Amino acid sequence: MTDLDLGGGYSARPISLEAYRAACARLEDRIFGGNSLYAFDPPVRPAPPTGESWNWGVYCGAELIGWHHAHALDGRTVYMADTGLLPEHQGRGVYSRLLPHLLAAFRAAGFTLVQSHHRATNTAVILPKLRAGFYLQGLNAYEGGVNAALTLSLDDTYRQAMHVRSGLRAPSGEAARRLGVPDEALPGLADAPSLPLPPEAESGVDLSGGYTLHRVPTATYREVYAQLEASAYETDSFDWGDREPAPAPRGPLWSWLISHAGRVAGWQASRAWDTRTAYMVNTALLPAHRGQGVYTRLLPVVLDALHAEGYALVRSHHHLTNNAVIVPKLRAGFRFQGVQIDEHGVMAILLRSADPAYAAYMDRRSGLTRYTDSVYFANNPELHRPCRLHVRNPFFSFSAGQLYESHPLGPGGLCSPFNRSPY
Repeated sequence: MTDLDLGGGYSARPISLEAYRAACARLEDRIFGGNSLYAFDPPVRPAPPTGESWNWGVYCGAELIGWHHAHALDGRTVYMADTGLLPEHQGRGVYSRLLPHLLAAFRAAGFTLVQSHHRATNTAVILPKLRAGFYLQGLNAYEGGVNAALTLSLDDTYRQAMHVRSGLRAPSGEAARRLGVPDEALPGLADAPSLPLPPEAESGVDLSGGYTLHRVPTATYREVYAQLEASAYETDSFDWGDREPAPAPRGPLWSWLISHAGRVAGWQASRAWDTRTAYMVNTALLPAHRGQGVYTRLLPVVLDALHAEGYALVRSHHHLTNNAVIVPKLRAGFRFQGVQIDEHGVMAILLRSADPAYAAYMDRRSGLTRYTDSVYFANNPELHRPCRLHVRNPFFSFSAGQLYESHPLGPGGLCSPFNRSPY
């Protein structure tokens, strides 16, 4: 493979596994300087051999400034195990420009699935992955904190099956056959009636492009929702039938309608979740108004309103494979917090903090950043001096091999030698 031109003076080219390991040994302390990793004792067993691997060096001019390493997990899956860029070259879009070339190489090698893991709050890496077609598959706690598991399907039918599993789409066609479930294709969205903006709508906030966001009474929102629901959703939700629901949760409710040319184009509804948290319950745009950035422009207006009500946190739930909504949410500062199964399917739980201190706390909990000495002592008052956790950078994802190094505290310190996983 020839050099890949990544633009801006950057390039990438294949390197040997040995060259990748040498680059790790030379540069990883400069690159991986902010994450937290538990300091295990040295293992007593050798690491299992890795499968076939792919290694690229990333260059600025002639200087090696980063790398990517991937290896085969099985006959259909390749694992993107480790990507690193020197800090002064991060934030320049290098990773986003490298990613399509890596995925093309994996496709050419015959793989069906591409997997990776990243700290759950590492939006800088998760966002490019989701934009490239990866879907969130779950969260797991491990020695480095909390990881988000991502999977990209290079097979169109399996990609549809992932939507079925999440509940974003009903099973149909070849995806239903391969999943071994009945074909339950829905009839499609109903034609949307043209509803004028109700007269009780407040003066709106300009969202540009001819769109306006209006506060409305909750009863008005519910009337509009009842008329347009079938034109906005085609997800596969559980049908509770005639079972009488319990009373709705009490607490403040906020409702908006989105208008275009004097007609209703969509809505947003939120409510209190607890004393610190507001919950974005329901947002929808009718099909003719999607793909125009309206949701992205709506978010800051709604978030400002909810935070102004005194709620430091805002949460929302979305189907795992609904990147059209998850990507704008992450760009607006939301972080992955968990996964749940409810009547709508398998849902990602997202949370946004208006308090920078709590946002930093989420990064520490996920392992994206390390605890300071004062935080460590506060959580471990029985210790006489800090035991610093080993750290890795925002682009890190674990792999199978291990490299050992003595802890800075030395043999008599509170921590034993720790392990790292650069390959």
